[in-house]
Amino acid sequence: MTLYLSWIRLARNPSAQALSPLLAPADPAARRSAQHNLLWSVFADGPDRRRDFLWREEPDGSFLTLSARKPTETDLFQPHRIREFAPQLSVGDRLEFQLRCNATRTEKTGALSTGGKEKKRHIDLVMDMLHALPGRRDLPEGSESHRGPERMRLAREVGQAWLSRQGDKAGFRVLDAEVLDYSTEVLPGHRGPRKGQPQFGILDLAGRIELTEPSGFLNALGRGFGRAKAFGCGLMLIRRAP
Repeated sequence: MTLYLSWIRLARNPSAQALSPLLAPADPAARRSAQHNLLWSVFADGPDRRRDFLWREEPDGSFLTLSARKPTETDLFQPHRIREFAPQLSVGDRLEFQLRCNATRTEKTGALSTGGKEKKRHIDLVMDMLHALPGRRDLPEGSESHRGPERMRLAREVGQAWLSRQGDKAGFRVLDAEVLDYSTEVLPGHRGPRKGQPQFGILDLAGRIELTEPSGFLNALGRGFGRAKAFGCGLMLIRRAP
């Protein structure tokens, strides 16, 4: 299967810039939902089309996408920069990577849906571990500052272990991996009180991997890693390690 890596950015013409507050709102949850819809505009070619692209937002506000089809050109965007993504990989190749991901595990609930299928739930791994940390009200006076480092320590442990398991299934071995950031966001469309609102966690990982099964790795790369792919997670960027 041919894949395409594309650089996509909003046009600088007045009509596109006038829509910028709607296309990239300040609220993080609304922003990710709007960005997903924005990118759908260059990939959705019919009402029955299912998402077959991965994306991530870059620090400068542009987007990188990996897709099975080339994005279409529209007046909302600058001309896309598109290149065919077909790296020649071999067993033992070492790659540097960056990955923004939502790390989860799936559990059976024992219940059935109205259609008779077994219901499952997806557990956000870092968030699940963070529930064990004492809350601000439970901390001794003067110890609030320790919660941040402990939060990142857990994110690092969980993220590294999750990535190693991904590698076992996707044809690579983790040589080293660092958690650059961990954040949580409210699922788009939530209305109601802040307490109990549905959230998902976002890990930014970077490091080096060694390939054990190149064809399996490329297939996994095209599918993406983890969940929340509609919200800009799952796309692994790679380059050869020096």
